[in-house]
Amino acid sequence: MSYDMIKVDRRGILKCIDGRESDNFKFGGPKIPGGIYSIAQNRGVVTLKGLRDITEEVIRMGYVPSVHGDHSDDMLGCGFFRLWVTGKFGMRPKFNADQGAEAVKAAGGIIEMQYGSHSEKTLYINLVKDKTMEPVKRDQRFVVDAWVAAKFHLNAPKFIADTMAAVEMLGGPKRAIIIIPSMTLDTDDWPTYF
Repeated sequence: MSYDMIKVDRRGILKCIDGRESDNFKFGGPKIPGGIYSIAQNRGVVTLKGLRDITEEVIRMGYVPSVHGDHSDDMLGCGFFRLWVTGKFGMRPKFNADQGAEAVKAAGGIIEMQYGSHSEKTLYINLVKDKTMEPVKRDQRFVVDAWVAAKFHLNAPKFIADTMAAVEMLGGPKRAIIIIPSMTLDTDDWPTYF
């Protein structure tokens, strides 16, 4: 099964795994919880300066950093950020959602707004390097491009565990599919985690 994988388009935003509709049309970028918030959370970065530094790092690496809000809660509409700021992952950021969004924007990132209700049925954990899946309006899904953990030197087991915990804490789907590289792919297509 191909799972409608596409090659990552570096002009597309590095966005949240949120499967709802968006005001952004720069798709094709990798997807991770909360956009760049999950990079900060995984590394224990809790300051606005640290968030700006991550935004600039993502840009230097050739990606378009982003965070998002939604139509009902403004910038607090990101479930991953809401869990992080309320201490569900341990250490809390020293900034609120509006301050975080402003820091990301000031450092060159994009602010995305999601709208509509969540109806994701499946969490896809994608390990195929430089590939992603696009949101599907008629069949919402969470997509986490876990290969990003290697690219940004994250703690991969923590990254995947925190992603799954966030989806569960937010009442998301209980079904996960892990997409692995085909055995026919070159070993360069496998992410290096350790």
